[in-house]
Amino acid sequence: MIETATGPVDSSELGRVLMHEHVFIISPEMKDNVPEEWGDEETRLADAARRLTELKQSGIDTILDPTALGLGRYIPRIATLASRIDLKIIVATGLYTFNELPHYWQARTPGSGPDGSDPMVNLFVRDITEGIAGTGVKAAVIKCATDRPGVTPDVERVLRACARAHRETGAPITTHTHARSRRGLEQQAIFKEEGVDLERVVIGHSGDTDDLDYLLELIDNGSILGMDRFGIDGYLPTADRVKVIAELCKRGYADRMVLSHDASCYLDWIPGEIPPSTMPHWHYLHISRDVLPMLREAGVTDAQIDTMLIDTPRRFLENRRAY
Repeated sequence: MIETATGPVDSSELGRVLMHEHVFIISPEMKDNVPEEWGDEETRLADAARRLTELKQSGIDTILDPTALGLGRYIPRIATLASRIDLKIIVATGLYTFNELPHYWQARTPGSGPDGSDPMVNLFVRDITEGIAGTGVKAAVIKCATDRPGVTPDVERVLRACARAHRETGAPITTHTHARSRRGLEQQAIFKEEGVDLERVVIGHSGDTDDLDYLLELIDNGSILGMDRFGIDGYLPTADRVKVIAELCKRGYADRMVLSHDASCYLDWIPGEIPPSTMPHWHYLHISRDVLPMLREAGVTDAQIDTMLIDTPRRFLENRRAY
């Protein structure tokens, strides 16, 4: 059974899964102090329901929303939305920072919890085993991030807390990385030290690079590649992303990749509408409408596409341990 925003479902019901899509990314303090930016709650929910219904109609059945703490996660809003649509939403625990920890965590250090435990690990575990903030909605995945600054002391603390929550619960890990600086290898090294099953890790944003040596090293170490920023052409154009996936499929690695856009319905990091005019293809439908035909034209088979959209997500999400 896989936990979703509307409760557990059998993994066979997940169907086609996009493995890295946000719904709302919000800076809560700005939302509270510049409310006109967000606007009307019901209008936002209706817009999100429309977009995700279009996604369902395009042939996608489930999204993994890795909106962890630090990105404005608010599960009651996601649960309300999920109850209005047929598409399933899987939510995450974890913490998004790629430099310094928020002030909240500065004094809540490892060992300061009950019986010398780590409050960060405790929170992640509770989100997975009991549910998030009293909603009853359980996280199915753990999220963390590393970017250009690398493994700073605060980032290392988050990575190790995610690893320990993984070991305690069996929940898989999905990450944000800066592919051009090969940050995924640093994540794998720390996870390995902590005893993480690297087969249960998606190294996110791996599709931002065409460095095959780097991608093959990530695969050889055991992890799944998140080819998950289709439409963000500034990192790598769609045609080049397709070429990389086609080459890896040709080499027999279709089962080591998952697909997505890293898109959202609302993102207050960017003023104006989503998608912005500068990135017209950065939306939920780009893979269904454009990328899958391009992959087929590049020699990727329907069976390999099903592997990336159905089989590998299902294998990744299926928990191997009882709580």
